[in-house]
Amino acid sequence: MHVAGRIEDYALIGDMQTAALVCRDGTVDWLCLPRFDSHAIFAGLLGTEDHGFWRIGPAHPADAQSPAATRRRYRGDSLILESEWDTPRGTVRVTDFMPPRDGAPQLIRIVEGISGRVPMRSTLRMRFSYGRVVPWVRRHEGRTVAVAGPDSVWFDTDCMTYGKDLTTYADFTVAPGETVTFTVSWEPSHKQPPPLPEPEQSLEATEEFWRDWVDQCTYHGPYREAVVRSLITLKALTYAPTGGIVAAPTTSLPEEIGGVRNWDYRYTWLRDAAITLSSLLRTGYREEARAWREWLLRAVAGDPENLQIMYGIAGERELGEAELDWLPGYENSAPVRVGNGAAHQLQLDVYGEVTEALHLAHMTGLSRNDYASLLQLKLIRYLETHWDQPDEGIWEVRGPRRHFVHSKVMAWVAVDRTIKLIESGDADGPLEKWRELRDDIHRDVCEKGYDQERNTFTQSYGSKELDASLLLIPQMGFLPPDDKRVIGTIEAIQRELSTSDGFILRYPTSGEHAGVDGLEGDEGAFLACSFWMADDLAMIGRVDEARKLFERLLALRNDLGLLAEEWDPRLQRQVGNFPQAFSHVPLIDTALRLTASGAYGG
Repeated sequence: MHVAGRIEDYALIGDMQTAALVCRDGTVDWLCLPRFDSHAIFAGLLGTEDHGFWRIGPAHPADAQSPAATRRRYRGDSLILESEWDTPRGTVRVTDFMPPRDGAPQLIRIVEGISGRVPMRSTLRMRFSYGRVVPWVRRHEGRTVAVAGPDSVWFDTDCMTYGKDLTTYADFTVAPGETVTFTVSWEPSHKQPPPLPEPEQSLEATEEFWRDWVDQCTYHGPYREAVVRSLITLKALTYAPTGGIVAAPTTSLPEEIGGVRNWDYRYTWLRDAAITLSSLLRTGYREEARAWREWLLRAVAGDPENLQIMYGIAGERELGEAELDWLPGYENSAPVRVGNGAAHQLQLDVYGEVTEALHLAHMTGLSRNDYASLLQLKLIRYLETHWDQPDEGIWEVRGPRRHFVHSKVMAWVAVDRTIKLIESGDADGPLEKWRELRDDIHRDVCEKGYDQERNTFTQSYGSKELDASLLLIPQMGFLPPDDKRVIGTIEAIQRELSTSDGFILRYPTSGEHAGVDGLEGDEGAFLACSFWMADDLAMIGRVDEARKLFERLLALRNDLGLLAEEWDPRLQRQVGNFPQAFSHVPLIDTALRLTASGAYGG
């Protein structure tokens, strides 16, 4: 018997086109094929075993909880997972990975005996369409194939299998030095079967791929282990065919256990992708930057006036939101959603994030692209007449539009970076006119978004609430770190948005502020915001405090170095979609800042 684990119990494996989550007990509870945003064939993470899973581990009584691995790790700096069980009969290792593909997507699992003779079992229950469809499973030329509609999944192993209760089993024993291999491959059901897998060769090629990729990293500071693991995670969230970057490989992992704040993150948010790009550029990864810039130009095309906040991983615009009522949700956190209705919200800050990413690419020597410069100019022409409108803001509130301070600050960033592009001689534009626009936005924010009595900027014009996105004001260069308004804002956020253990909430959602974002329930501390706080503390000279906060954040990572979106201070566990790019990016950025300042122990 297997019950979905805590979010931090999962490991990520992937092939830069999709990803799987593997629990501590050797169960794959989540896998969408062939893309991140495809239907899941294993959806047990959001339901029960009836919704699809694949477990390989030591044999145990059917009515007992599956035993967790004694230890697990990634093989070096790679996305190859190794889980080991010490049992009364001996020790066994399961190696899980997905080779970067040039054909059919594959999930390969290699079982290896270490000591003794260990009885093992593979239990494979494929359920298509997020657990709703039972496929037709049959034998074909010595292989097992499951077919339903447009999909076929091929199961290959070198040991005997049998079917029972619409599930495929394999019982076997491994001795020292013996290996047994298993592979699941996907192919459109109308095509010929995929080639027979070659697990050992694929393992060697996968290890070589990751070794070569990590060798490009230019960061060699004291937090290298955490930075490299975060970079590998971001690479795993990149859809290789197009350069699009998903915010997370999961949907509907709740921001509050049992709550309704459950969203589909398997899409490319311009904001998340832009900040991911900036971290990759700062650590030496220019090829990913070039690919994302090309993705952006295709997605936006000739229509920057209708810029969406997110797109599909190939640039799709329609991401209609729906609820899967046959899935009870992770730990009964319903509804389970696919698609995302926020795609057509107005979020003016994305113009700033995109422009900042293009600016950074330009400053780090990425080859000039005239279309990128043209896009940047078009974005500013749109902002000329729209920057002073209310919007839904960075956090995608589903209440009324407001004049969010962060949105205005990022509009200022967009204009400022475009002015710098023109000043460098790489673009032409109405320089004086846009300098006046930059000054107008700056003046507007300082007059209407600042509370003089409390010496803090506020969430929106005329509001009293605070918002952690205000921490980006000095990081974006809107005001210098030593400005009294910046220091006042940092200290106000520490007072009013800190949890009992010192991590930072996005904005207040409880008590008199309940429902301020148009949603029921509460949420945990947003990890990105806590990293932003560490950055700001370092910028204003409180470097020891910044380092201590950063290292406490590092301690929240699971044993494999992975972070979800949020931390629940009450339950002391990770919540939200997992792993989350928007958590790993600021981890990298803060590590770089602290390293540059020398603010680290030992």
